[in-house]
Amino acid sequence: MAQSRMRVAQEPAPSDSFLLMRRMLPVPRDEVFRAWTLPEHLRHWLCPLGYQVVESQVDLRVGGRYRIGMRAPNGEVVTTTGIYQVVQAPERLVYTWRWDDPDALETLVSVEFRDLGQETELVLRHERFADSDRRDRHREGWTGCLQNLDAYFASRSGGR
Repeated sequence: MAQSRMRVAQEPAPSDSFLLMRRMLPVPRDEVFRAWTLPEHLRHWLCPLGYQVVESQVDLRVGGRYRIGMRAPNGEVVTTTGIYQVVQAPERLVYTWRWDDPDALETLVSVEFRDLGQETELVLRHERFADSDRRDRHREGWTGCLQNLDAYFASRSGGR
């Protein structure tokens, strides 16, 4: 299977409140959308490198909730939850993102799935960060998630 290509682009902005990532995936858009929205797929990739998804719940509809629990290498389980604001299968998702922590701020994730035939351009924007440190930690986490997604697709295709 061809390797995906990732570009991380930071758009000019008056603050450090968002990140923008683009990734080319060598699979059709419908497959990428399903991997992003079905619990049985999410559990294989939606966590930073070294973590393991231990819970994945999805109610894929506007106003529906999701919940993802991830076990860290030290054994601690961290959870993120949110509400879907836009569900346009298989083109676009917009949802809130909040860590299960009393001090966590709610952020917003937008994902576009651009159809390129047998490939998909994925455009991820995560915004409303309080500071550049939080943004950068999420960039690191999303980078790991996308590497896991590459590996997941490679394992399903038999390395095509």
